[in-house]
Amino acid sequence: MKYLMTLFVVCMLLSQGKLMAYAESEQTEQTTADKLEALKKEVLNVNRDLFILEEDLLFPASTQLAVYLSIDVGQFFQLDHVKIKIDDKDVTHYLYTENDVDALHRGAIQKLYLGNLSTGKHQIVAILIGIGPHNREYRNAVAFDFEKGSDAKSLEIQIRDNTTKQQPDLKVIEW
Repeated sequence: MKYLMTLFVVCMLLSQGKLMAYAESEQTEQTTADKLEALKKEVLNVNRDLFILEEDLLFPASTQLAVYLSIDVGQFFQLDHVKIKIDDKDVTHYLYTENDVDALHRGAIQKLYLGNLSTGKHQIVAILIGIGPHNREYRNAVAFDFEKGSDAKSLEIQIRDNTTKQQPDLKVIEW
């Protein structure tokens, strides 16, 4: 009986030791997971800071021009693609998917172009192509003269429905 009691105590101590070792390993794994999560957050923050720094270096505020596109209502025009020219040079074009157009109809504003431009007078031309009234191909363009100063410049191309003409109107707004 004494032997059985000793064996029971040894088993209890061993199992208690295993439990303590298991608990320590769980704690170590959890602290490692916490450390890994903190490291991931730090990497994301550094990546964000590098992106901002890269954008500042590539597009300094003194030469930066940003062009955006927005749609208001859109009953008379289904956007297919857009081309942007600045000073008679093609700078960008974009072909839209259904998801893109849906997001614009829900209020999204798309950044079409981000680039460098010298100070002075310039002209932007936006050509929009899509399906207009009566399901026919529709092309419309808007030209806008603007002056680029020493600060960053932002322009928004708005597509709005004109209910009296039953077709879209294009408008460029300076921010």
